[in-house]
Amino acid sequence: MRIDASNRKVSLDIRDPDFYNDPYPYYQRLRNSCPVFLWEEHELWTFARHEDVVALFRDRRLGRKIDPQDIPACRRPSNASSATKPFFDIDQLSMLAQEPPTHTRLRGLVQKAFVARSVEQLRPRIEQICHGLVDRMIDAGQCDLLEAFATPLPVTVIAEMLGVPVEMTDKLLAWSHAMVKMYEMQRTEQMELNAVAASREFVAYLRQLVMDRRRNPSNDLISRLVEVEEAGEKLTEDELIANCILLLNAGHEATVNLIGNGMCALLKHEDQLRRWRSDRDLTETAVEELLRYDTPLHQFNRWVLKPFEFRGQQFEVGQEIALLLGSANRDEDVFDSPDELELGRKKNPHVSLGGGIHYCLGAPLARLELSIAFNVLIERLPNLELVDEPKYCNTFHFHGLESLIVRC
Repeated sequence: MRIDASNRKVSLDIRDPDFYNDPYPYYQRLRNSCPVFLWEEHELWTFARHEDVVALFRDRRLGRKIDPQDIPACRRPSNASSATKPFFDIDQLSMLAQEPPTHTRLRGLVQKAFVARSVEQLRPRIEQICHGLVDRMIDAGQCDLLEAFATPLPVTVIAEMLGVPVEMTDKLLAWSHAMVKMYEMQRTEQMELNAVAASREFVAYLRQLVMDRRRNPSNDLISRLVEVEEAGEKLTEDELIANCILLLNAGHEATVNLIGNGMCALLKHEDQLRRWRSDRDLTETAVEELLRYDTPLHQFNRWVLKPFEFRGQQFEVGQEIALLLGSANRDEDVFDSPDELELGRKKNPHVSLGGGIHYCLGAPLARLELSIAFNVLIERLPNLELVDEPKYCNTFHFHGLESLIVRC
């Protein structure tokens, strides 16, 4: 990493194994010497401190949606190209890519299914899934916890919520893995081709499923959204499909890595793991600490919609900025001993679930899944241990492990 603090410029290669395996020392240097900087490789104005990330999450002069004509031609993203158009045609209809009033309308139509009291009804089923997965882990003796537990749990839960047959989960995972690579800052042409193909297949599948739910409604979220559409509440079929894709992708990609990163941290901090085993009342603060300590989502981008000055830097319409959530979560000005795992941490205003109007819709579900998952693993596998030293994937958008080989 090269830092030019006087000119607020930083050169940092996200493909450097030293960085993606442990980005936190890099973040610390940035916070201390250049917390607001132009990331040269990506032409992104970037913010590393917690205070700035929180403020900019809430700043309405920034947004997720912008008219492409407001972006300088030299900085227009490749979603303007014909090759990637099928992916972005559907991706840009999701609530995450919208601003009010469209965002407000879409989020309001979906949110009822994700409030805490509704999500709590899923507890018995989530517990049942967790115990079934652990049964198979015990039978195997040694396994990749990501593959055996962390991946099937959230995709099964969100598929059942939406009404997608569980036998489709392998397909859902393949489509999702291909599509989320479009959010990488250094993607290849092949990644784009794979994402476009996956989005076409995903859309075609969901369109058929929506058609079936029109004829044969069921007690699932897709059926309820179909009813909303037919009641004239301004939810188009394409919006319905786009937001189902968002919920399916977001409903498992982040949670897989939260479970994987969290269990890796616990297994490397045996004192904290023993503490949780002996005091289950730690669950609430422990889950929040694991969300903070090694969050999967390290960056969230927004567009400048109105000119403004911030931290002595002028920003113009059409510029894109990046908020470093992974850095904000380790800010020593906010968190005591931020690089330590402290399951009983009381003051923990982490930003792992976002902020402002785009605060994670699925936060209650994620917290419920994590609390049940970790407690079942801790209870059922008292001798769980690492077999190999885990390594992180060569990705930046989702910071997660390649595998987590454990002995049960």
